Amino acid sequence: MEILWFIPTHGDGRYLGTDIGGREADHTYFKQVAQAADRLGYTGVLLPTGKSCEDPWLTAAALAAETTRLKFLVALRPGLMQPSVAARMTSTLDRLSNGRVLINVVAGGDPVELAGDGLFLKHDERYGAVDEFLTIWHGLLAGEKVDFDGKYVKSEGGELLFPPVQQPTPPVYFGGSSPAGQQVAAKHSDVYLTWGEPPAQVREKVESVRQQAEKEGRKVRFGIRLHVIVRETNAEAWAAADRLISHLDDEVIDKAQQTLSRYDSAGQSRMAALHRQGKEADLEISPNLWAGIGLVRGGAGTALVGDPETVAARIKEYQDIGIESFIFSGYPHLEESYRFAELVFPLLSFGQGEDLGRSRGNIGETIGNSILAGEVKKRVVFHKPE
Repeated sequence: MEILWFIPTHGDGRYLGTDIGGREADHTYFKQVAQAADRLGYTGVLLPTGKSCEDPWLTAAALAAETTRLKFLVALRPGLMQPSVAARMTSTLDRLSNGRVLINVVAGGDPVELAGDGLFLKHDERYGAVDEFLTIWHGLLAGEKVDFDGKYVKSEGGELLFPPVQQPTPPVYFGGSSPAGQQVAAKHSDVYLTWGEPPAQVREKVESVRQQAEKEGRKVRFGIRLHVIVRETNAEAWAAADRLISHLDDEVIDKAQQTLSRYDSAGQSRMAALHRQGKEADLEISPNLWAGIGLVRGGAGTALVGDPETVAARIKEYQDIGIESFIFSGYPHLEESYRFAELVFPLLSFGQGEDLGRSRGNIGETIGNSILAGEVKKRVVFHKPE
């Protein structure tokens, strides 16, 4: 079991859909979140990708120099670069970080954004291109001399002179809910990722990808992407969930949903189906699984909500299905990283790092208690929204 946190390179704040309580997304804040995750014992952090985010590769390189154990799950977007360039970037960052790189393969989702980046392939074609891309990428990182003549990419005598620290390649994380996405994930991924759907739906995807991987002669691990809202009591947690969307109105939600509706991602469609009735509907779609975030946010739209024991129990339910990698986030990300680590980590069993006890005892007690008491402003500089 591994637990990763999230670097909010598209911005952060105390509420969704408003500038109220927002804070600037800059290197100082990213460093605060990354160093907190490093000290608290998170396995790593996910860096998002897209035109609304800072570049994940450059951000990871900057934050690797500011941390010691933390791993960086960095987005690789086939179609926006050549596989040989991606292999060199992967190897370089893995070497500079001393083996702390994880690769998150992203096939796309928003045709409008993809067109702006010069990628015009349709949904299933993109996964065909990903398949070819990763075939070359894997071969180069494994030290092979690659000759490949595909429909989408080609290589003649390709080779990588400087190998990565992690052999044969850094681990590949891959999300794709469509049949085409699952097929490519079964062939190439080390960890198949799903959005935070109810356990029964997650089980179906796990079993499907596991069977396809077996046909490829491979074994795949499984991960899930969720938000979390944990407080000392269930009542406090649900009140915090309500506050998070308290500034949303129908106009803001409708505008966000119109943008998300143009996505051709099967995973995004499945997320949208969880909250179609809007803010006033019952957004608890499964015990302690809340779909309120997806009202205005693309991608991960659900959160585990509850007290520490309840949240830990829900995590273990997913673990029983076969989920080993959990990628969490929470608003604001700095404070919530402390809450989650201090309240839930003691109830779970995973590799948290040799220094975790010390971080909980000294810095964890001092800063964590201040955060829970609402006094974090004394120690952390919050930036005004743009």
